[in-house]
Amino acid sequence: QLQLVESGGGLVQPGGSLRLSCAPAGFSLGYYAIGWFRQAPGKEREAVSVISNTGRTNYADSAKGRFTISRDNAKNMAYLQMDSRQPEDTAVYYCSALLSPLGNLKRYSDFEKSGSWGQGTQVTVSS
Repeated sequence: QLQLVESGGGLVQPGGSLRLSCAPAGFSLGYYAIGWFRQAPGKEREAVSVISNTGRTNYADSAKGRFTISRDNAKNMAYLQMDSRQPEDTAVYYCSALLSPLGNLKRYSDFEKSGSWGQGTQVTVSS
């Protein structure tokens, strides 16, 4: 099982911005689609966004217009830029990697079924 490490979480005020990072532990992300997910207290994990290995993206409705997923294959990193944060964005954020054909935009359920995951990073939105 491949491992990923998320970082960049913390406390942010409503309306603020935060960028999360996802780093692979000992493998190259270049052939993998990357997904970001989150789990709020007392709720099930939900999808936030996914990016293919060629940069195609998809967003959950809750993330459209506020979050931006990106990747830098040269740096072997993936990111989630979160703007206009709201208290309901408070959650543990996870990244997941899934080996993927070139350009294929994996479904969120594919990650849940077969993806490799990090331990998560806590994001708290509060004044």
